[in-house]
Amino acid sequence: MHYEQMSTDVRKEAVDLYKALPEVMRSFQGLMSTVGKEGALSTKTKELMALSIAISSKCEGCLVFHVQNAIKHGASREEVAETIAVAIEMGGGPSTVYGGKALAAFDELKGKAK
Repeated sequence: MHYEQMSTDVRKEAVDLYKALPEVMRSFQGLMSTVGKEGALSTKTKELMALSIAISSKCEGCLVFHVQNAIKHGASREEVAETIAVAIEMGGGPSTVYGGKALAAFDELKGKAK
C-alpha cells in the first residue's frame, strides 16, 4: 500500500514545519511528550485513543502516526479493530471509511515494525 510512504512524507513535512516554526513545534512536541507518558492510562491506551480521534477526524497522516505508535507500544490487531469500532460508533459512516484505512495501515506497518 502507501502508508509507509505517507509516514515518510508526514515526518519530512513535520521537520520542515519545525524549521519554519521552531518555538511552536517545540511547544507542541513538549505537549505530545507530556501527554504520552505512562500514567493512569498506559501509553498504548493513549495511542489507541488518539487513533480513534484521528479516524473520526478523518486525518490520514494522524492515523498513520498513531497506528505506528500503537504498534510500537504493543497494540494487537484486535485492539486496533476495537478502537476502530469505537471510532465508528462516535463518527458514523465516514469513520467506517477511515477505519478501513486504519486497519490497512496496521496490516502494512506491522510487518515493518521492529
